[in-house]
Amino acid sequence: MDNPEYEKISKKKPTYPIQSFFSQYLSKYDRNALIPVFYDDLLRFSGAIEVYNENGEDTLWVRVYYPEHERTTIDRDLKKVYSILHGDGSDTSVPFLNIDAVDYCTFGNSKPFRIKVRNILNDNYTYMYVKKADASRVYGLELEHLLSPNRINFLVYKETLIEDHISGIPGDTFIEAGLDAYSIRTQKQIAKEYVKFNERCIVRLLGDMRAYNYVIVPTHDFDQVRYRIRAIDFDQQCYEGRLRVYMPQFLKENNQYVEMVHNNLRPESIEQYQQEERSTIAKRILLGKKRIQELINCMLQDRISSDDKIDQLKNDLFIYTKDVAFKKCKCMGEILETAFRYVIRHYQDVNGLKNIKD
Repeated sequence: MDNPEYEKISKKKPTYPIQSFFSQYLSKYDRNALIPVFYDDLLRFSGAIEVYNENGEDTLWVRVYYPEHERTTIDRDLKKVYSILHGDGSDTSVPFLNIDAVDYCTFGNSKPFRIKVRNILNDNYTYMYVKKADASRVYGLELEHLLSPNRINFLVYKETLIEDHISGIPGDTFIEAGLDAYSIRTQKQIAKEYVKFNERCIVRLLGDMRAYNYVIVPTHDFDQVRYRIRAIDFDQQCYEGRLRVYMPQFLKENNQYVEMVHNNLRPESIEQYQQEERSTIAKRILLGKKRIQELINCMLQDRISSDDKIDQLKNDLFIYTKDVAFKKCKCMGEILETAFRYVIRHYQDVNGLKNIKD
């Protein structure tokens, strides 16, 4: 794992619509739902103020306000959306919910709304996000659900995407707190997780995993705290042409994590963890073969990147893997399908397993 030079991300990525065949897939697996409020509805705010963090720094989010005659309807509809996302969609929980805040972010491609929902019975609160539905982002969410250790809760209806909040410490905030403050044992554990996270991104072609696009999730075990790394932004799923954009190790915002890996893990350990993660992904692909193939079939029909990026990525992958099958790919769906087949073949060869027909 090295980073002799850093990669740059495209400044502006186009939004790709949800095609009918992909919508049918989402309906089949209960990702489509009739919701009472749309992304464009939330754009009708009449005013906003900046949101600052506890240190008085601008968060790049603004808290928006709506005309009085619209606020009641928007609050009611957002509570209903929360009920659909987290329950059976009935109105039984709605009277016990309150919409504490609606925040809007103009930073990045998705320009999301962040909704703070509070249970008035116990004062517990959580967040959900309302975004413009983008095909590459939805493919990324579904692949994360199927191929990572994490489950993802989201809904799509027409041009609106509802995402559940993913809890954790933002990767850049975790860095600012000081990695050196953690014990050597903890640093080694985080380094191991970072290697595996890096490998997951490469295999499933999830790009732009800069430090603020993933979170560190501490889990208290009976005698220690374990850390996991979770992606929280899926905007750059199968879009960029340069392979190294899909390798977090080559993004300058991750430099301190890469240094931690080098300082705490031997090369043979890094290779071991990479192999473990590839094998785990291969097993998940084989276990979820039917649904994953249905998702790939949608991507084979879809257009979620440009021809020049497709050509560059397939050539980069050919150089990286020496697998000539990449050079024959004509779309991002074919590239991802070929990457999955490559990982499965490697897993089966290493373990002496008989090849399973596609």
